[in-house]
Amino acid sequence: MDSKNQSKSTKGQSNGKSKTKKQQAVRFSEKNEGPLKEFFIEELKDIYFAENEILKGLKKMESAATSKALKESIKQHHSETQEQIKQLEKVFELADQKPAKKKCDGILGILKDGEGIIEDTEDDTMVRDAAIIIASQKVEHYEIASYGSLAELARTLGFNEGAEILEGILEQEKETDVSLTELAVESVNEEAKKED
Repeated sequence: MDSKNQSKSTKGQSNGKSKTKKQQAVRFSEKNEGPLKEFFIEELKDIYFAENEILKGLKKMESAATSKALKESIKQHHSETQEQIKQLEKVFELADQKPAKKKCDGILGILKDGEGIIEDTEDDTMVRDAAIIIASQKVEHYEIASYGSLAELARTLGFNEGAEILEGILEQEKETDVSLTELAVESVNEEAKKED
């Protein structure tokens, strides 16, 4: 290999990461520029807002929960949500966008409904825990719908790196939903039924 070609080869290796990232962003934006990409970015802003609001709601639910198992489940979901926010920020970066929030009336309504459930149930009861599980699963189902749709849109737009991250978050949300169902079925609902 002559020195000219070796210089080119070395240059390509040293800038491999940034060049690859730029190529990913360019492939996403130039090849698929248009209304669908714009819609995808708006929906990404929507779920980014939603996750930040969910963090606040989880703190309220954790303090209102009675059983240790439910408190632990909510605490774990809080940690996962913090990590998911970081993952969303990575998706924005890969899409060559700055992370931004768009007010999401849907999640605000679901969280408000959850606060109402807490207010309508008595402190330190398993009935309240059953209600918190239902409220939490409404949040999960919103997230599952959002991440499933976003991942499919990303794939359609050829934004495979973003799609993989979104699919990873989707799987976490599904697992959380299943664990909440198991908690309700295995203990909370039966204990709530026994309360006067």
